[in-house]
Amino acid sequence: MKKKQQQHPGGGADPWPHGAPLGGAPPGLGSWKRRVSSLPFLRFSLRDYGFCMATLLVFCLGSLFYQLGGGPPRFLLDLRQYLGNSTYLDDHGPPPSKVLPFPSQVVYNRVGKCGSRTVVLLLRILSEKHGFNLVTSDIHNKTRLTKNEQMELIKNISTAEQPYLFTRHVHFLNFSRFGGDQPVYINIIRDPVNRFLSNYFFRRFGDWRGEQNHMIRTPSMRQEERYLDINECILENYPECSNPRLFYIIPYFCGQHPRCREPGEWALERAKLNVNENFLLVGILEELEDVLLLLERFLPHYFKGVLSIYKDPEHRKLGNMTVTVKKTVPSPEAVQILYQRMRYEYEFYHYVKEQFHLLKRKFGLKSRVSRPALRPQFFIPTPLETEEPMDDEEQDDEKWLEDIYKRNQQISLGFFLHSLKLDGSQDIKQVIWNLSSMH
Repeated sequence: MKKKQQQHPGGGADPWPHGAPLGGAPPGLGSWKRRVSSLPFLRFSLRDYGFCMATLLVFCLGSLFYQLGGGPPRFLLDLRQYLGNSTYLDDHGPPPSKVLPFPSQVVYNRVGKCGSRTVVLLLRILSEKHGFNLVTSDIHNKTRLTKNEQMELIKNISTAEQPYLFTRHVHFLNFSRFGGDQPVYINIIRDPVNRFLSNYFFRRFGDWRGEQNHMIRTPSMRQEERYLDINECILENYPECSNPRLFYIIPYFCGQHPRCREPGEWALERAKLNVNENFLLVGILEELEDVLLLLERFLPHYFKGVLSIYKDPEHRKLGNMTVTVKKTVPSPEAVQILYQRMRYEYEFYHYVKEQFHLLKRKFGLKSRVSRPALRPQFFIPTPLETEEPMDDEEQDDEKWLEDIYKRNQQISLGFFLHSLKLDGSQDIKQVIWNLSSMH
């Protein structure tokens, strides 16, 4: 009985009825097709090829739209390319002269009690001098916005006449989230404890403008609350002197997300990310003159000549009126507690300060060498350099505070060392050293 000849899948007899020769290659194209067809994952058609190409095109377009709509502003990318990726250790001097691109949309979402009134006074003069549109807001006490409020504010800002500089106390707004062009952000922060103390006494007693503005701002504040001792507020854990009320600076950079108002790593890291991606400059109030120098370098169309205006005696006389009055000094124990409660604020502050010093070095600006201060740096800023200028009357007030420090000097150093058991960080040790080195 004859065996049936095995049929080739494509028709005809199989040339190798007992299998292909060992080590032998297929003699022709038909055999190659047979082997490819036995591997289903290699099968493709013209339709499959078209689908793959269409998917690739969609991916490329999506990536492009993301970079155009959701990435950092073009000006920041150009600036980073201009500065280069090297650190100050690699630099041999300031960058070569070059005209930077001109951003026509700048937002200064100013942090409260960080010298912002001084800067706004300067901006009013500069806007008339250079012809840009200074857009301000009468709303000072609404930093957190609903989604609809964000959309409305972004729409109003985006439709302002360009070039504009918008300023308001408001947490970071993501314009690209609502389809707008992301502007260039600038801001200034200061030592967190110093900022807290300035705000605490400003709410109660206002400043040197003599218009009783503290009564206008806090008309419902009871007398016992207005004259509440700062130490009692801190040590007795009053809401005004405890978390989350002390978590103040980071939300300005973290944004409008509800978690941005919760003290923690999430808000801290998001704030750092926004500083890197959306802020042209975040300066330190303790080095305000250097902040103004860099703003003039980066944004000459807005800030050209700002330092000469700032140093003008007439401007200083006007700036004297915005200094908070009746400040008193918390006890070292209260400072220690504040420091613990504001640990995330300090981590962010030191991060920004480090970035600011790196930027200064790239432009050949030398930071002052930090040495043990004669008095705690937390409380009394250096006159004319850390915040609004001071006149003779304010200097007398400073002498009064200096006397308080001398009395506090009599406190046993052992008390300070005992407080270190709460936190052995180097920063706390530096504070203790500053306090114990007064003379």
